[in-house]
Amino acid sequence: MFNNSDATTSEPGALDFAALARRQLGGGTLTEAEALAVLRSADGELMSLAAAASSLRRAHFGNTVKVNYLVNLKSGLCPEDCGYCSQRLGSAAQILKYSWLKPAEAVEQASSGIAAGASRVCLVASGRGPSDRDVDRVAGIVGELKESYPQVEVCACLGILKDGQAGKLRDAGVDAYNHNLNTSESNYAQICTSHEYSDRIATVEHAKSAGLSPCSGLIVGMGESDEQLVEAVFALRELGSDSIPVNFLMPFDGTPLADTWLLTPARCIRILALVRLACPAAELRMAGGREMHLRSLQPLALQIANSLFLGDYLTSEGQEAAADLAMIADAGLVVLGADGGAAAGASGCADAGTGPDRAGQGCAGSCCADAGCSDPGAASSEAAAGTGVPADAVTIRRRGAGTAVAPNA
Repeated sequence: MFNNSDATTSEPGALDFAALARRQLGGGTLTEAEALAVLRSADGELMSLAAAASSLRRAHFGNTVKVNYLVNLKSGLCPEDCGYCSQRLGSAAQILKYSWLKPAEAVEQASSGIAAGASRVCLVASGRGPSDRDVDRVAGIVGELKESYPQVEVCACLGILKDGQAGKLRDAGVDAYNHNLNTSESNYAQICTSHEYSDRIATVEHAKSAGLSPCSGLIVGMGESDEQLVEAVFALRELGSDSIPVNFLMPFDGTPLADTWLLTPARCIRILALVRLACPAAELRMAGGREMHLRSLQPLALQIANSLFLGDYLTSEGQEAAADLAMIADAGLVVLGADGGAAAGASGCADAGTGPDRAGQGCAGSCCADAGCSDPGAASSEAAAGTGVPADAVTIRRRGAGTAVAPNA
């Protein structure tokens, strides 16, 4: 039994999820034992778990969904060796590769997402981290974007930051900085050797110190244990991440995590519920890989998460944007800002007594969401066939930024 009797039922070892949610709404702190019980809950408990997590989502965000839109400013050719990433050093994935978009093209791409309802634009670039010249380049893009759309939030995702760079981005009008932890500290060396977990923590702290809203999240399905997943979620809680993107690994040929298919829709719901229970007031985003791994449970996931990326990701194509918007409406939810309203409650894990699709990746951590930069377009059809994943559900992005084809927005 767990220490807090209000969170248990008469069945030994079972949690009363509704009671647990009430406790969290009152400022409780989720314990490791409770978190593990959420991940290991039975299929018959899935709907009660989802309902409990949904009660927290509704308390803090009402019926709104925050729509985010990715613009891949620079794609591929990363020197880092992150095992999940389609842009990694030595990747054989046939993704789009291009250098920096011109400012006008970047603003044009962002405009498509804004017109579709996005209230935040994520400007992403591959690589270990930006040079000072790169920061100036992004600052110029942000200036042009804010001039046209002053109400739109801008999140930058450029990798590991050096001293002073976060402040320059803030002064240019950037509102948030994405840099995902991706996995637990104890598991980090298994997915990357070209930089350390501490580098990611330091970058998020740089962003916070400069007054940028910290956006940091996870990639799940990389072989992490339940304990390591809980460790990672609690690290985000301690870090005080305002926005937590959860990416679901999309394995692809030519990388160390090729043919790694470990997620089911129910497992994904449990993971989202864990993050919501641990960080009740954080913006929780279902990010890269949601279409492939949540499948028909995406609408249920939106009752737990209050945020998503619209349309395509960095190197992979997502669900059609029109289908995303229809899913939101069909679930009885509304796009944040579409009716002039705002979400209830504060943002961030800190309010809960604690503390990226492509998710904080960009190889060294510069991607906002693409299932850890993973490229669904290169995923093995044979592997997909054995998991209930449609073989044609994985598509490398061939539209939008870096192409002459209209974006998916």
